[in-house]
Amino acid sequence: MKIIRDYQYVRPQDRGASAAIGNFDGVHLGHQAVIDLARQAAPAAPLGVLTFEPHPREYFAPDAPPFRLMSAEARASRLEKLGVDMLYQLNFNTSLASLTPREFAQRVISDGLGLTHIVVGADFCFGKGRAGNVADLQEFGTEMGFGVTVAELLETSGTEISSTAIRTALTNGRPRDAAAQLGHWHRIEGEVIGGEQRGRELGYPTANMSIDGLHPPAFGVYAVLVEVMDGPHKGQYHGAASVGVRPMFDGQFPNIETFIFDFTGDIYGATLSVALVDYLRPELKFDSLEALITQMDADCTQARAILSAL
Repeated sequence: MKIIRDYQYVRPQDRGASAAIGNFDGVHLGHQAVIDLARQAAPAAPLGVLTFEPHPREYFAPDAPPFRLMSAEARASRLEKLGVDMLYQLNFNTSLASLTPREFAQRVISDGLGLTHIVVGADFCFGKGRAGNVADLQEFGTEMGFGVTVAELLETSGTEISSTAIRTALTNGRPRDAAAQLGHWHRIEGEVIGGEQRGRELGYPTANMSIDGLHPPAFGVYAVLVEVMDGPHKGQYHGAASVGVRPMFDGQFPNIETFIFDFTGDIYGATLSVALVDYLRPELKFDSLEALITQMDADCTQARAILSAL
């Protein structure tokens, strides 16, 4: 999959895709349906996704609480697994944000990327002030020579599939409900960073990762599936993870600490993908380290049973 970040400098061989347009945070089932429509609309064309980085919501409200379900890197990884050929990940800046709907259609879609067909959701808005809608886009497509397909909003169990609903499920400690809308486990991906070695001292060495910039799931302990994505220990594992601020040790910044079952090895600097399967319990402060270790033993026993049944 190729990643293109500037619509003004696109090689001829990277133009002409049939592309789905949106933010694709989480790459949930609704997003996947839009991508499938782009694939079906022009089977002979490269399959593309047009998205933005940073997320426009981050651009306009940089001090708002973190809301993203996945980083740009995790999104790209998921899109590649779906068979996307061209990821047009455009830099969302003042220049792009100031384009009128017509200017966006002409300069970005038509002249810049030369898209042959685009697919958007029924609620898609675009251009300065989100002034353009799907009717405008269809009109511009007829005028400028690109096809437009409008995808209806997808529902599951009578509920509209959305990134907002997925965030709510994660906030409430319901990762399986989130997975039902995502079409895959919710994963936290990132580089393994150095910690304070407390887990090692307790007999539970953990791989630590930052969740900075991501929507935090319910703080607590989870049964997890772990993928080491690179390095000599690359592979799939089971484990238990704690998300939160480590109240036993007066932590301040939330992170995720993952204990990988039956694993030995150094994975500092490796990229880890941790899938939340089941929420076991909330984050607690114990009276002693012995009580904490006893509870961790029970957590791991429960997590092993859950994961072995998948």
